Amino acid sequence: MFAPDDTIVAVATPPGRGAIGVVRLSGPRTQHILRELLTGAAAAPRVARVARVLVLDAGGRESSDDAVALFFAAPQSYTGEDVAEISAHGNPLLLEGIVRAAMRAGARLAEPGEFTLRAFLNGKRDLPQAEAVADLIDAATPAQARAAADQLHGTLTARIGAIDAELFDLLARLEASLDFPDEGYHFVEPAAIVGTLDGIIGRIDTLLADAARGRMLREGVTVVIAGRPNVGKSSLFNALLGTDRAIVTDVPGTTRDLVAERVDIGGLAVTLVDTAGARPTVDPIEREGVARSAQARAASSLVLVILDQSEELSDDDRHVLDATRERPRLIVKNKSDRPDRCDTSDLAASVVSVSARSGDGLAALREAIAGALTTAEPLSDTPAITNMRHVALLDDARTAISKARTAAQAAAPEEFIAADLQQARERLDEIVGRRTSDDVLRHIFERFCIGK
Repeated sequence: MFAPDDTIVAVATPPGRGAIGVVRLSGPRTQHILRELLTGAAAAPRVARVARVLVLDAGGRESSDDAVALFFAAPQSYTGEDVAEISAHGNPLLLEGIVRAAMRAGARLAEPGEFTLRAFLNGKRDLPQAEAVADLIDAATPAQARAAADQLHGTLTARIGAIDAELFDLLARLEASLDFPDEGYHFVEPAAIVGTLDGIIGRIDTLLADAARGRMLREGVTVVIAGRPNVGKSSLFNALLGTDRAIVTDVPGTTRDLVAERVDIGGLAVTLVDTAGARPTVDPIEREGVARSAQARAASSLVLVILDQSEELSDDDRHVLDATRERPRLIVKNKSDRPDRCDTSDLAASVVSVSARSGDGLAALREAIAGALTTAEPLSDTPAITNMRHVALLDDARTAISKARTAAQAAAPEEFIAADLQQARERLDEIVGRRTSDDVLRHIFERFCIGK
């Protein structure tokens, strides 16, 4: 998919201006290119060197910038190849000029994720660790960052490796029995096979049971704020965000389209969606907004149905309540600083009272949202598995192991049991990257940023 024998270059820091920007090189010509770019003596491995670095503008004119260069000799580097990192002033024009000069000296521009791909191909990272690099970069909440860092340190790999080691040992004994068919030797009995596989299935089930929570943590969730006009949906939206993002007025129907922002609630990356007030209308624009609100509610993980505590339930309120009856929802009684005239005693749903204006009750609402989304299971413990690719392959492995267990229980020939166990090991190998197609690798690494 990528040429692994040339030298690549890219800006490794985010786009935009900053105090420092980093240009990264990796490949066999790294030292040669450094000599072309930097003034003075060659950089010693792992020793920071202050130098002037060549900058080449789009017209081919040369200039220079103050920089600090670090060289990492293979294989003691991020990619396992010779690697250099040049830290210069963080002006995009300067950094692009350094990249341009490196390309003139023999490097090519890196593809997205190519540095980490080379780390994987050179055995510096397995595939879950490589995927965790992108997850760590993309993390929007501390909990997401903890989960990614946990996988980057190899905890999932270790658990998969322990399961695979047990399967390998069992498979080796089965194959030893197959090597002596005439002598009738059996290095493992069916009952022992069943017992071992029961233990392995239990460990896989533990991982899979945590997968829904892990996927929610990694991918985030959508929470839709719904209700009739002027119950305070946009005010509550702004209060949960901590900023004035949605327009708030006393005019009904101010919000006519979906307004969405990301916010951290209980460790989850929640996409909070403010919607148009639900009511009959002849205005074609508002009517389209109401229709989009209904679509958003249907696709959400949780609906916050906002009611005005100071008023009795209206027909429009009851319409929203009826429309969300089958959806996961919380009833939020806004304007808790006013007398309570809104009777919700007959609603089969959790009710939280808040004041979007004063902030009273917002902490309890955040807690209720987190509890509803995680089915009261806390996110304080880092989930072991968060990636749907891993979940699907682990589920396939469990299916193959279950077939082997059934065969062993029925005293089936050992070659049938061994075939199922070999299939299970192949699925585990795909998780850690020992058996992964180029198409899968391309799909995984193309979502990385350039420079990583």
